[in-house]
Amino acid sequence: MAINSTKTDEKSVEKNKLQTLKRLYAYLFAYKGTLVLVLMIMAFGMFASLVNPKIIQVAIDDYISVGNIEGLYKLVAFVIILNLLVVVADKIRMYVMAKVCNEILLTIRQELYTHIQKLDFAFFDSRPTGKILSRIIGDINSLKDVLNNSVTTMIPNICTVVCVAVIMLCMNWKLAIACMLTLPVMISATVYIENHAHKYWSDFRKKSSNLNAFLHEDMAGMRIIQSFNAEDETEETFDELVGAHRNTFLKACSYSDAFGPVIDFSWGLGSILMYVTGILIIGPDNISVGEIMAFGSYLYMFFWPIQNIASFYNNLVTNIAAADRVFEILDTEPDISDASDVAEIPEIKGNVTFENVTFAYDDHTRVLQNVSFDIKPGETIALVGPTGAGKSTIVNLISRFYDVQEGRVLIDGMDVKKVSIESLRKQMGIMTQDNFLFTGTIRENIRYGRLDATDEEVEAAAKAVNAHDFIMKLEKGYDTELKERGGGLSIGQKQLLAFARTMVSLPKILILDEATSSIDTKTERLVQNGIEHLLAGRTSFVIAHRLSTIEKADRIFVVDEGGICEEGTAKELMERKGMYYNLYMAQFGDAALGA
Repeated sequence: MAINSTKTDEKSVEKNKLQTLKRLYAYLFAYKGTLVLVLMIMAFGMFASLVNPKIIQVAIDDYISVGNIEGLYKLVAFVIILNLLVVVADKIRMYVMAKVCNEILLTIRQELYTHIQKLDFAFFDSRPTGKILSRIIGDINSLKDVLNNSVTTMIPNICTVVCVAVIMLCMNWKLAIACMLTLPVMISATVYIENHAHKYWSDFRKKSSNLNAFLHEDMAGMRIIQSFNAEDETEETFDELVGAHRNTFLKACSYSDAFGPVIDFSWGLGSILMYVTGILIIGPDNISVGEIMAFGSYLYMFFWPIQNIASFYNNLVTNIAAADRVFEILDTEPDISDASDVAEIPEIKGNVTFENVTFAYDDHTRVLQNVSFDIKPGETIALVGPTGAGKSTIVNLISRFYDVQEGRVLIDGMDVKKVSIESLRKQMGIMTQDNFLFTGTIRENIRYGRLDATDEEVEAAAKAVNAHDFIMKLEKGYDTELKERGGGLSIGQKQLLAFARTMVSLPKILILDEATSSIDTKTERLVQNGIEHLLAGRTSFVIAHRLSTIEKADRIFVVDEGGICEEGTAKELMERKGMYYNLYMAQFGDAALGA
């Protein structure tokens, strides 16, 4: 599994730009009725802008030149009313498009978030959280201008360029050809700029993702940084990432900013060629003042939309990489998913079987090798052994957070791969070493284990793990608002709340992964007394390094070197004087013999 660190650029997502745009515009085309309204408003505005130069020609040649002031006033009044209507229509268009674009961004963000929740642990193991956040927030926000300007910039400006070109050719084809002689140079330069700009904007997205990932990790680990006086080292890393971010941004901008000068040069050269052609080739006797003024206005209307199109294209080049990165995650299929023919697992009795299970997190190291065992309903199984032996892997396979490479995991005789993930996990209670608490009230955090739990059930779960007393001593009791990750509570208190959250779920299979590691010995005794009735009648797996906490387990599995090397009760294993005996003696020494 390739690990994507905060300093490592994410792998480039090579996609066809046209396919990416087609997929992005599919969200836009879902609003066909609204888009028709917007296009009608823009057509009216485009008509008004195309008419204005002709009105100037009429005003000069037919009214001003002959002194028809009354007719000129009427013409001016018509122009004012026409352009006021254009302003009002444009405001309506801007509001409607802003609403549509924001709804589309909301839809994409919801789809991405929903899809990410379905991805398996392997996806999150290989990516820093900050890089995932940059997709959900930054990359999606970058799509707004692309969606909006695709309708409000690209379509009307392309139509304007075509219409103006036709009008110019009809008015005077010689002047029109002279104006357009610069187009081949402009197109060639634009293609060259785009190829380089896209590369650097793609690099900029990667550097932004690296910076976001570092900042997220740095803020989350600030206590550790300050505890070890590592501020200077992290600042060096930050400076390195910011420098790379700045440099790629400047390189990208150096190419993107070249679009404008290329258009301005072509526009200026086209204007010169127009006047030279009008004066030296056509001759002043063959063209009126009004016509040359109108032609100048049309020339502006020809190159100004091209400038807008180039700006849109620049924006498209800048943000198409963001669309690629969003769709890359949406196209990521979870390794753990329901097959088409899965069944709902009925109420679990608690029989858990491993049949010749082999598992590896990557292609190089096998964590479990040909492991087999059978757990009867209601048994409490303790898993002990050195760090990295595979204890947590075993319980993760039962919950189907990972899939085995060989063998089968069965619950009540049903292969976990052939039952729906939701029906399986909703009947399991999992308490891990990471006692993560959400921002919200204590009551809400406990109820997270079962959202339909009543207040009485929430409090009963808290009492079962002896969390009720410390909760009631807080200012607002169960309605006390917790800070991020439970800030303000001790590690033991946070673990007790996480324990209550697991308890309230009323699991058929209970998994406790180092669940009491952060609780003091006195509190641990209270918790042990409180959970004994919960374990009764439920199959449970307890991973613990404190061997004193598992002495009452029905069976103890000693896990090492990819398998179960010893199995039995605490008394039986001590009598064998094998690996469990050595672990126990290393932890308690002579005190164990005295006992």
